[in-house]
Amino acid sequence: MRVIKTAKPFIFLVDDDYDDRQLFSEALEAIKMDYRITTFTNGVDLMANLIDPSTELPNYIFLDLNMPLMNGEECLDDIRGELNFANIRVIIYSGYYDEEEVNRLLNKGADQYLQKPKSFKELKIQIENCFSA
Repeated sequence: MRVIKTAKPFIFLVDDDYDDRQLFSEALEAIKMDYRITTFTNGVDLMANLIDPSTELPNYIFLDLNMPLMNGEECLDDIRGELNFANIRVIIYSGYYDEEEVNRLLNKGADQYLQKPKSFKELKIQIENCFSA
């Protein structure tokens, strides 16, 4: 099993929307969190990176659902189907919220489900709560 280094949180953010990726990174900066982040625009690139044995595994994956090539749910299935990724916290980070979908994804192995907030202030609070949980 590959080991996750934990000196400071290492985050993979997977979202096809540039503005959402930028806003997320700015929120991390604003809460003055010591972190490292790598971003991906689709699930195919994420999974190719994760299965590469030379890749350092992240502590957290923030995963959008609606992406081209491979959506977030397909990524979640692949991540949870691989023993080497069992210690990675997967947080669904989506603009869409449906209680049935949330429950289904949590049952499939997502650790949390965050609906993308309407304000920057809310985003900072959500991110802080993720790392204190």
